[in-house]
Amino acid sequence: MKYLSPKLRNLLFISILFSNCSADRFLKEGQIALSENKLIINGQEKKRDFANQLLFPKNDKRLLISSIKYKLNSWSKESPEQNFKNWIEKKPRRKERLNKILSPKQVEQLKIYYLKYNSWLVKNGDFPTLVDSSEISKNIKRLKQYYKNLGYFDVQIKHDRKKLKNNFEEIKYLVDLNERYTIDNIVDEIESSDLKYIYINHLNKSFLKPGNPFIIKSVEDERNRLLKLYRNNGIYNFQENSLQFIAKIDSSGIDKKIAIVLKINPIRKRDKDSLYEIPYKKFKVSEINLFIESQNEEGLRYDYQDNFNDFNIYSKTKLKYKKKAITDPIFIKKNEWYSDKDRAQTYGYFNSLRNFKYPSIIYQKNSDSTLTSSIYLTPKERFSLGLDMDLSHSNIQNIGMGFGLSTSVRNIFKGTEILDFGIKNTLGASRNSADTNDRFFNIFELGGDIKIRFPKILSPFSFEKLIAKEMNPSTQITFGTTLQENIGLDKQYFGTTFEYKWRPSTNKRFIFKLIDLEFVNNKNVENYFNVYRNSYDRLNTIARNSELTDNYFDPNNNLKIPYGTNLFINNVKNGSISSLSDNDKDLLRSISERRNRLTVNNLILGSSLSLNYNNQESILDQDFYQFRWKFEWVGSLLNKFLELTSQKNMDGNYEINGVTPSQYIKTDVDFIRHLPLGRDRIFAFRFFSGVALPIGNSVNIPFSRSYFAGGANDNRAWKAYKLGPGTSDNNNEFNEANLKISINMEYRFPVIGSLKGALFIDSGNIWNFQDNVTDPRASFDKISDLSEIAIGSGVGLRYDFDFFVFRFDTGFKTFNPSLEKNKRWLSEFSLKQAVFNIGINYPF
Repeated sequence: MKYLSPKLRNLLFISILFSNCSADRFLKEGQIALSENKLIINGQEKKRDFANQLLFPKNDKRLLISSIKYKLNSWSKESPEQNFKNWIEKKPRRKERLNKILSPKQVEQLKIYYLKYNSWLVKNGDFPTLVDSSEISKNIKRLKQYYKNLGYFDVQIKHDRKKLKNNFEEIKYLVDLNERYTIDNIVDEIESSDLKYIYINHLNKSFLKPGNPFIIKSVEDERNRLLKLYRNNGIYNFQENSLQFIAKIDSSGIDKKIAIVLKINPIRKRDKDSLYEIPYKKFKVSEINLFIESQNEEGLRYDYQDNFNDFNIYSKTKLKYKKKAITDPIFIKKNEWYSDKDRAQTYGYFNSLRNFKYPSIIYQKNSDSTLTSSIYLTPKERFSLGLDMDLSHSNIQNIGMGFGLSTSVRNIFKGTEILDFGIKNTLGASRNSADTNDRFFNIFELGGDIKIRFPKILSPFSFEKLIAKEMNPSTQITFGTTLQENIGLDKQYFGTTFEYKWRPSTNKRFIFKLIDLEFVNNKNVENYFNVYRNSYDRLNTIARNSELTDNYFDPNNNLKIPYGTNLFINNVKNGSISSLSDNDKDLLRSISERRNRLTVNNLILGSSLSLNYNNQESILDQDFYQFRWKFEWVGSLLNKFLELTSQKNMDGNYEINGVTPSQYIKTDVDFIRHLPLGRDRIFAFRFFSGVALPIGNSVNIPFSRSYFAGGANDNRAWKAYKLGPGTSDNNNEFNEANLKISINMEYRFPVIGSLKGALFIDSGNIWNFQDNVTDPRASFDKISDLSEIAIGSGVGLRYDFDFFVFRFDTGFKTFNPSLEKNKRWLSEFSLKQAVFNIGINYPF
């Protein structure tokens, strides 16, 4: 073996492993293993037909995984407790020796460990999939019923068993569909005139159309449609069991057309030995009562009573809410027909207010054939308090400890508003801190924010026609600030937003930020080269190669920070130092431009509109897509005002107290698609693209609003901020730009139990586009620059803890555009150069 190359040794090892992993090694005498179920429809194999999901048992085609499961199962014991007893009593003195070495208590614990280990083997192990005649019969019955439900009532199904080597068999299910049955006509037998009128007026929305194939699902859809239709049009007591569909099929099989009779029976009730019928009819709501209960009081006495806009309001204590605030969420209307939809919307609106527990809505039938609606609200506690603590790690902090306090105040202005106040303090340790004292916790951050939520659109103009209350509109005002000490440039952040939110449907949401204000003040710009060491190293190299006096350098012959760095850059700019090469001048200018951009104070004032669409019905739904679009416009109104009131500075820009307001437009699109490929197997796809264009008063984009690439949720073959821009060689701590394209693909599959696996391909990059960056390697100038998209691929393991997923991904640089052209493909595809990512939940 030592004379074989490593590749040949690995190949031989894999061959031996797979040759010993055949399932027939685990078969008992007379057993036959299932190789594959095949579905043949009208003479053609259908691998992607849904009917394949009805064929059982399923054979796991992953040879290695299957053999591991078989082996685990073979190690398990049917009677583990007895097996442990037999083992410990096999040798006369074994138990005595174990008791002396471990103690009797530890021997008993050893038994418990063995039982748990055996349970794990049983849970994660598996038998080879066997051919079972009874299962074949069940499969044929399932297939027949499935195709009959699709209208193929004359379907014929046979099976064929084909023997393969090593005690395997392949089962073919031969399906002959024959002619499909269609709907002839629909006849309704509806006695109630109210039901008949509603049915005729909405007949155009029926799922049953003459000439269409007869499909059982269409009948079920029609049943559900009629149930909702009647219960939303005044028939408050309509019951599903009153609907009856009768299909008239030609028993001879000659006529392939089916007549359907829709029959709606009245309510049947029994009184002692008599059975009588109650005809359906429409009901209107004649009275609406709203009861506000106190949390700490019981009894039915209501001290407060009032009438407001057709609502009777009752409260056990003095009313603590504005009447309009607690009646606006009610969609039930007086003197209108009963509607299930109005009832559900009322539930939803009150829940979204976060002021009440789940409401109770009760209807009572009156003697005059009307309904009284009673709504009971139980207020939540007005004050709530939350505490949290977290540990963090970042490029700046080696370790950070955060402590947070949050409190909520409900109904602060008696209009079901909510005031949220939060404060957070972080202590951290960093080697790059500007603090020269020898302290472990040498960095500090303190932040706080205030949020006020109003359950309506706050505006001097009415938007009810555009944003109806069915969309659960709300207005949120936010104020926030953060102060840092010994963290990077010691930023001071102030921000405020004024935004509207509304939901046109359950899966669609809009967010319109009318005011989005952000001000960033860098207090310690002299610390720049201590933080951005890559920039400093390049500048220091240029300075060392120049003929400079000693006052630029420290005793170690490095540029002093900040005196030496600032003096060197300024002297090159004003021409005092002219010995630099053109390349060094270009590099120094690039370093200076980046420093100025990252140290400048930012004033960002603009607006944005976001659309979020998600058709996922529940967390168990694996076939869905998400779409997010956002558009920002920043600085236009502010700079228009400055044009009328201010003069431009020496650089040709408008300023406010020495700060140049940013001006740009930005838009991005994020699309996610999940496709199920079988049980617990999913293909996940994500596309992201965004661009931010500086306009007017700006020549670049603020750092906080730029794009970056790499990281655990992006291109996993690169660390965060380390990819791009373009073909540049990743020479900054934080690489960012104003154009981004990203495509991610991932195949997720089960491994054993709660352990899942993934294969992924990530691609994308960032570029500078239409800004002041002149480096052609970092800029996007033409469509052929798309060839600079980086590609990473890799594998991942995920463990599902039910309430969250722990994720470990390994990414390999498959195509690195920053390398020479002949070295871009697979030259860094090795475990030594892989990037390991740890994350919580899936990346997309």
